[in-house]
Amino acid sequence: MKYALIGCGRVSKNHIKAAKLNNLEIVALCDIIPEKAQKLIDEFSLSNVNIFTDYKKMISEMNPDFVAIATDSGLHAEIAIYCAENKINFIVEKPIAMSIKDADKIIEIVEKNNVIACVSHQNRFNIAVQHLHKAIETDRFGKISHGSINIRWHRGDEYYTAENWRGKWASDGGTLMNQCIHGIDLLSWMLGEEVEEVYGMTNNVFHKCIEGEDIGVAVIRFKNGAVATVEGTVNCFEDFEQTLTVFGEKGTVRLGGHYANKVDTWRFSDNLPEDDETLAVDEKAKNVYGNGHTSLYTDFIDAIRNKRKPYVDLYVGKRVIEIVLAIYKSQKTGLPVKFPLKEFASVDMQGIFDK
Repeated sequence: MKYALIGCGRVSKNHIKAAKLNNLEIVALCDIIPEKAQKLIDEFSLSNVNIFTDYKKMISEMNPDFVAIATDSGLHAEIAIYCAENKINFIVEKPIAMSIKDADKIIEIVEKNNVIACVSHQNRFNIAVQHLHKAIETDRFGKISHGSINIRWHRGDEYYTAENWRGKWASDGGTLMNQCIHGIDLLSWMLGEEVEEVYGMTNNVFHKCIEGEDIGVAVIRFKNGAVATVEGTVNCFEDFEQTLTVFGEKGTVRLGGHYANKVDTWRFSDNLPEDDETLAVDEKAKNVYGNGHTSLYTDFIDAIRNKRKPYVDLYVGKRVIEIVLAIYKSQKTGLPVKFPLKEFASVDMQGIFDK
């Protein structure tokens, strides 16, 4: 299967690793700075790989079976729409788009043209996360009361100034849309995904070099009655943790580590023989992106071959940006935001924050 990568920045190594481990034929890399593509070629000892600076030209000349979109966040929708219009299967990094309107347009064209597409919320494949979701599916918790996600990381000014798109409303957003979106997705997935109401507050305490927030907190009420809290920040002096906790009438689980990759607490009223093994799960990874890209690619390749919906479809990507945009809207108005979000479906983050 012929594969091409669009965007050779910070997360690109995980995509190339996943492509290699899935035995894809890597035919092209695209970046507006060709030296970034060459660096990947050298680091992974790739051969017979073409370098492009124009993704449209790359797609036209190479005709890949699928591409991965790992560019600046603000370009995700444009490139995804082009791929869908040209019937190119694709994986798009998070966030799927910067507005609900663009997310809807991507989904509409993908479905019209029978394109296979998914969003890279790879942490759904974490071993610890899979154990937790299985426990929910098999009703080990009973009725779920509430949950929480805490993303407590570090990003210095040098991280933001290294790329001029980071931290801007039009191209990135703040820490909730960038660093915390994976954790918010996991929380939503565990607690039922259908949101009823969101109330949020954000602030920029330390990072005056960006437009977005460096700390955000929120309360989410789901349609099934469960409530949840979100705390996301890059204000820790070093990367600290990402913890996901779920509380039910018959069980309590807390996942920890840097990206919800470790089982810290696993307690249920119906103790099972395999619980001790689950409690020992601690999936190591070399960076905060984890190991999930490889499994995401494996599933996506199978989805292409069998013409089925991927495990992490585009609706996943839409739902999580709805939550983040609702937090931003609540911050601006000082009021809870009720779902569905019809009143600002076409508004992007810049529009939300315009005075």
